[in-house]
Amino acid sequence: MAADALASFGPRFGWTLDDLRALTSPRPIIADGWGLRPNLVAPLLAAPDRMVVMVPSEEFRLRQVRVLPRAGRLGATVSDPDRGQRQRLARDRLLAADAVRDARGHGIRVIEIDGHLDAAAVARLVAEHFRRHLAFPR
Repeated sequence: MAADALASFGPRFGWTLDDLRALTSPRPIIADGWGLRPNLVAPLLAAPDRMVVMVPSEEFRLRQVRVLPRAGRLGATVSDPDRGQRQRLARDRLLAADAVRDARGHGIRVIEIDGHLDAAAVARLVAEHFRRHLAFPR
């Protein structure tokens, strides 16, 4: 599952770039998505601090599956839902580890989401990371 997902990111990245090129804004555009892999995005960056990678800690990932019904749902009907959930979580672990490894290899900041910060605090952390790129002269 992880290998299939990793293989699909490259071809889909071209579509994402097409979508982003169609956007116009006087301000910087922030794009988010698990398909925006560091190895695909890094060659297009003016500097590594133009990207940040956020990944869930293992504890946070498992808590989300327990607490949020949508996080615990599988995207398809399977004969063994428990096994399907274990395989999905294993895939997600591998994809997160791959993103972290690639990000660090390109000098891109990694933020681990562990649930200790609420959404507003995470947003402030990310805004601070991008502050110099988002500031406009008066």
